[in-house]
Amino acid sequence: MTTTGALNLAASPPHQTPLYDRHVALGGRMVDFGGWELPQQYTSIRDEHFAVRKVAGLFDISHMGRLVVEGGGAEAYLQSLFTNDLTPVTPGHAVYTLMCQEDGGTVDDLVVYREAADRFLVVVNAANRERDIAWMRNDIPTGVEMHDHTSDMSLIAFQGPRAHSLLPRDSSATDDIAYFAFRPGKVAGVPALISRTGYTGEDGFELFIESRRVGDVWDAILAEGKSEGVLPAGLGARDATRLEAALRLYGNDMDTTVNPYEAGLGWTVKLGKGDFIGRDALAKVKESGARRSLVGLKTQPGDIPRHGASVSQEGHRMGVITSGTHSFFLGHPIALALVEGPSLRVGEKVTIEVRGREAPAEVVKLPFYRGSARSAAAPAKS
Repeated sequence: MTTTGALNLAASPPHQTPLYDRHVALGGRMVDFGGWELPQQYTSIRDEHFAVRKVAGLFDISHMGRLVVEGGGAEAYLQSLFTNDLTPVTPGHAVYTLMCQEDGGTVDDLVVYREAADRFLVVVNAANRERDIAWMRNDIPTGVEMHDHTSDMSLIAFQGPRAHSLLPRDSSATDDIAYFAFRPGKVAGVPALISRTGYTGEDGFELFIESRRVGDVWDAILAEGKSEGVLPAGLGARDATRLEAALRLYGNDMDTTVNPYEAGLGWTVKLGKGDFIGRDALAKVKESGARRSLVGLKTQPGDIPRHGASVSQEGHRMGVITSGTHSFFLGHPIALALVEGPSLRVGEKVTIEVRGREAPAEVVKLPFYRGSARSAAAPAKS
């Protein structure tokens, strides 16, 4: 008897980002997230959460996939894959979009950066990277190339209302970068692609930096901002801040069984741009109306909704919690829920399952929190 079968069944160890040793040195509590070893927190989720909301927090998001698609026909190729329209996106600007199956189910949500007329940088979710690459390569035309730069190009996010003023010395000016725009520059003297995007609801940046230099930038940002309250922030603070801003998390709030209209992301679907994978199915959903809708809920302190918990109204089970947490900043638990039928009205009451018992919840307007990113986004499409 050989051990080959047992060896094949063993899970691969998680990947480590170029900043792994720094996370450990800072006391990061490391966990496996999407196949990557990342810090859940350094000191406390609460402190890191408040740093992002009041000053700025620094996140390692190098687990996200970074793909470069280029060549003649690159735009037409990506237009056939994505729900949003790339035509009005000029070089130096980015757009949020979804990639769907023929039945309209969501393959992934991603951000597309147009670097030139025929060159795009596509950022995908970590756990979906290999699947996305296979999906995208399936119909890639002659003359278009796709390269995975996840290893050699790192990505960090500096998020918070004071992120602009607290960038280290020898950094490029950033105040005139529009929301969802980007340009080459320097951070702490290191070449970087500076993108005014994020996943926290606050203003700030996602910084694309050569992996061998990203540690220098990480150290410089923390050193510059330490006296002002800048903290390294882990997955716990990232999840809480993105949920307060009602930003969706793939695998929780949407997946291949959930279409963009159900996820409240119908604005990313441009049916008039021409054909793309899933267009016919999505056109039917828009015409007939979504079968389910994503709503926001708040509960009493201590009644923390968890992913997968049931949502009921007057004894009828009508949906499920997709994301939930205690919001330290708002002072009470919050959740997103996928429920049957048209969206519940703000102020309606439901009950949710919390540790085997029923707890009251109230439907509230999304987002739960409007941060500095909202004002930055005002001139642009929301």
